[in-house]
Amino acid sequence: MTHLLYVSLGLVLVAVTLPLVLELALVTGASWLPARDRREEKSGEEFPLAIVIPAHNEEILISRCVTSVLESAGRSSRTRVFVVAHNCTDRTAEAARRAGAEVLVFNDPAARGKGFALSHGFEHALNGEAHAVMVIDADSVVSRNLVSEVKGLLANGAQAVQCRYEMESPTEKTSGRLAAVAFRAFNVIRPRGRERLGLSAGIFGGPKRLTVQIVSQRLRGINLVLARKRVQYLDSARVSASLPASKQGENVQRSRWEGGRFHAARTWTWPLLKQVVRGKLRMAEPLLDVAGLPMAYGVFALSLALCVPVTGVRIYALASLLVVVLHVLAAAASGPDFLKTLGFLAMAPIYIVWKLRLLPSVLRGSAGNAAWVRTNRDSNFRSIS
Repeated sequence: MTHLLYVSLGLVLVAVTLPLVLELALVTGASWLPARDRREEKSGEEFPLAIVIPAHNEEILISRCVTSVLESAGRSSRTRVFVVAHNCTDRTAEAARRAGAEVLVFNDPAARGKGFALSHGFEHALNGEAHAVMVIDADSVVSRNLVSEVKGLLANGAQAVQCRYEMESPTEKTSGRLAAVAFRAFNVIRPRGRERLGLSAGIFGGPKRLTVQIVSQRLRGINLVLARKRVQYLDSARVSASLPASKQGENVQRSRWEGGRFHAARTWTWPLLKQVVRGKLRMAEPLLDVAGLPMAYGVFALSLALCVPVTGVRIYALASLLVVVLHVLAAAASGPDFLKTLGFLAMAPIYIVWKLRLLPSVLRGSAGNAAWVRTNRDSNFRSIS
């Protein structure tokens, strides 16, 4: 009877971790494949593009964001930059206007959430000559080649684009450095692997960074796949933001992100599974993505599986943890200070415990009806080039 209980527990742990393990094995292996040669593609310099920056009380950071976007756009007369000052109680609109953006003031207390700001910005942006819209968060900075690279992909027929998006730690705190690696694993290694396989890279993060459609929820990335629209991944240009410096801000942000993942899993696992059962195998990778646990929770579950006294379960757990290690090493290698990052990875168990403590707030954040809550960050976050 005791053995049967152990076997049952082992099977449950295998079931809840298998989607994550398969996803990581697939995309990590594919991320090492050679990238496609784009040298023969035509220039996108004349492609008409609008850039929308939704902002809620971003007086401190909006100028830096707008400046970096305008520098990336260069002298292109066919690129317009809009800042949507949404329900602001500070001087966001003034700061954005001084920095050189076209400002759309949108005040409506009933319109809570970034999706309303995006819809308002898209409505104005597409009233002009723009053929596509790029969305940048107000707390971000962009690389100098971002606009030209995006316009090049769109001019060559891309239906949607997701750029390389990274969160960097403003401090040397272990949790911040590990969070930056985890973010790089999710937002760099996974879409890079999908791109190398010719799959849709997906639209990720909280509010979306780059897209040619109105995409204000993670769920929309799946809708693009269902509509047979491939999201191309742009690895050669970046959008960067800083992780919150305070523990409270970090807790709020991580709870919001992980809550969004749980909400997507509840919403899409069963519909995507039915698509796969009906023979639409291209839905298999999106299914693994949404059904997979966040990595910290997955590692915890695999560690429990390693303790189950059933040989097959333990072999599975060891092999799966090796897949996770390779995935994390790939993420660490894709960023700066690889050797220093390895030192921080030794503290991963502490990070996992911290993530487990966030689980109650993560579950509350998975309701799917959260209002737009600004995350406080350090205004001295550096720019990138």
